[in-house]
Amino acid sequence: MGFPGTWMTESGTLIYRVVPKCACSTIGQIMYYSDNGAFFDGDIHDSKDKLHKWGQEDSRPVIEAGIRAHEARIFTCVRNPYTRILSAFFDKIAGIQRNGNRYRGKLVPMLTQKYGVQVEGDFDQIASFRRFLLFARDTIQYRRPMDPDIHWSAMSGHVSTLVTNGGRYDQIFFTERFQDGMGRVLEGIETPHPVDLPRIPRFNESEGHGPKRLHPVEDYFDDLSMHLMLEMYKQDFELFRYDFDTPANKMPTGEIDLDEVHAKLGPRAVA
Repeated sequence: MGFPGTWMTESGTLIYRVVPKCACSTIGQIMYYSDNGAFFDGDIHDSKDKLHKWGQEDSRPVIEAGIRAHEARIFTCVRNPYTRILSAFFDKIAGIQRNGNRYRGKLVPMLTQKYGVQVEGDFDQIASFRRFLLFARDTIQYRRPMDPDIHWSAMSGHVSTLVTNGGRYDQIFFTERFQDGMGRVLEGIETPHPVDLPRIPRFNESEGHGPKRLHPVEDYFDDLSMHLMLEMYKQDFELFRYDFDTPANKMPTGEIDLDEVHAKLGPRAVA
């Protein structure tokens, strides 16, 4: 299986397990800048060199060796499950992608036909999102009508791949406390180019893809929606210390226990 979704600086200072919809564009650009003194011109997910990625064949042995040696700082970033899946809906389902098309081609027409999701014109955001949530639950719990997409599959699933294959995180921080968390990742590391974190822009590559969210987060989640969220993301809420009972509270309720994460997501963890 290896280490899918893992990026590493060519200088060997940082190793990052990407979790979609959790500031991954900004983190990738910071890593790229720390080695090259400039940002990648475009979406960092499109870069093909100057940043090792597991998806690039030549990078795989380098990343694996880096994780085994653990001389780099290994980290990832997580986000409140409520705001994360809302972001996935407005970006990937309601939005138009960079290529001018809908995400994954026939996905949205299928959602319209099978789940009644409407994303054209002045649609009912709350009703369509709740229908999408039912679809997301079906993909995660039953793997139908398709396997879960990386943008709404559980964060713990992404995070676990590195642990299952023998890696260990030095830090997992919160998107909601990005400056503090990324600052601690960079603390004490000598990168080829210094990173002035307060001056780094946020690279929200999904911004503008979809319609603006019209309602507060909590308005999208009724009792049934919250039940579906618990089915999909119970471990995310518990491990990463987010408040399941209060969708309006996007902030974490405590610090992440790395020992607990490694114990519960590692190769010996009992499902």
